[in-house]
Amino acid sequence: MVLSSAVIEAFSVSVTTFFATIGPIDVAAMFAALTANQSAKKRARTALRGVLIASGILLAFAVLGEMILNALGISLAALRAAGGVLLLLIGIDLVTVKGSGATTTTTDEDLEAEEKADIAVFPLATPLIAGPGAIGAVILLMAHAEGNFLEQGAVVVALVLVMALTLGALLLASRLQNWLGVTGMHMISRVFGVLLCALAMQFLFDGIAQSGLLAGLAAS
Repeated sequence: MVLSSAVIEAFSVSVTTFFATIGPIDVAAMFAALTANQSAKKRARTALRGVLIASGILLAFAVLGEMILNALGISLAALRAAGGVLLLLIGIDLVTVKGSGATTTTTDEDLEAEEKADIAVFPLATPLIAGPGAIGAVILLMAHAEGNFLEQGAVVVALVLVMALTLGALLLASRLQNWLGVTGMHMISRVFGVLLCALAMQFLFDGIAQSGLLAGLAAS
């Protein structure tokens, strides 16, 4: 079966968006710091549990996201516009290498995590992996592909791929941090931050256009 260009585009956009909002490299750096005193076996078990739990959370929102929107009376145009703004803020944070509550933990959450023996659920699964940014992105991307099961399937496949990359980054967290260094990790974040900003603006433009606001202003 030959995949259409729309499906390929949905997959590539989803991979870029999920990689930027989940941030496997940044998560791996935080994971290495939080598990510095753990054995390799325990780190691997924690990483696997955290990724599986986060995957379950994101897949649940992928399936139930549209139902939630309908229940709350939120239109797709509003979701696209709001999601575009949220992703734009995350992209700006990545470009300027600043942490925000959408993709990272807060200072209070870091302190609480340091006191926990098991960090698989908190803060690893959420909010580090399945944070507000990633949850918003998966709902937005699934809604954007509404009515096209192949495109929605491409979004899910992209999510699974990025989660697999995240697990790999966690398992290699210490080595990855040594290989890339601070400069290398920031460089990757900045590149994906720029791409995410561009995607965010496209979502914002699409949302405004779909809302009919521009047509209303032109008519008046």
